[in-house]
Amino acid sequence: MHPSPSPSVAQDAPVEPDVQRVLTARDQLVLHATPIFANKGFAGASTREICDAAGVNLSAIRYYFGDKAGLYRAVLERPIGEMTAAFAGFDAAHLSLEQALRILLRPFVDSNDDDALEAQTMRLYLREMIEPSEIFREVVGRAVVPSHMAMCEVLARHSGAAQIDDEIHQLAFALVAMAHDYCMSREFMKMLAPGMLDRPNATTHIVDRLVDYGIALVSAEQQRRARTAGN
Repeated sequence: MHPSPSPSVAQDAPVEPDVQRVLTARDQLVLHATPIFANKGFAGASTREICDAAGVNLSAIRYYFGDKAGLYRAVLERPIGEMTAAFAGFDAAHLSLEQALRILLRPFVDSNDDDALEAQTMRLYLREMIEPSEIFREVVGRAVVPSHMAMCEVLARHSGAAQIDDEIHQLAFALVAMAHDYCMSREFMKMLAPGMLDRPNATTHIVDRLVDYGIALVSAEQQRRARTAGN
């Protein structure tokens, strides 16, 4: 559910604006910009249309984000930030592989409370995957690469790899793809396996399986490396 409309932002922002007002207005812009960017792309989206939808003055984009590109960057970063916050700490050295995978994979399966926003976010990311913008590349480099490398460190540690190599990257891609499908293909899953996502404790059942599959993949990589070392 979207927060209630915020008051318009003045042309000249106060020196010490009310924190709740600032956060609410900024969030309104990000939330309302998401479907507009998803449907029209960066070039086709109008800043006036976005501000009208968010219920703020046109100057609000400059105040909160600097420009249209800054707003677009924030829209792309929002779901990544929420995801990384949800699986924070998965790479702690004291965790077992099972514990690390459970923390890491569950956020991919958990559904967003706002189905419409989630669908528009997926539409936007699909657009970027087909024709990646420089802003998207920047966001991936800053927000995704660190999490990917942390995951590779965990997988290397549990696979017996002395360092991160192409095979560890491939293992990380396989694990994330397996879980990411629950974000990208949820509607297909509902058509192909009605009830799977709606059964009692569905998320727990799915995550349990994904963790088992992940452990099996890491075990297979470990065995492959052992065979290679023995030759």
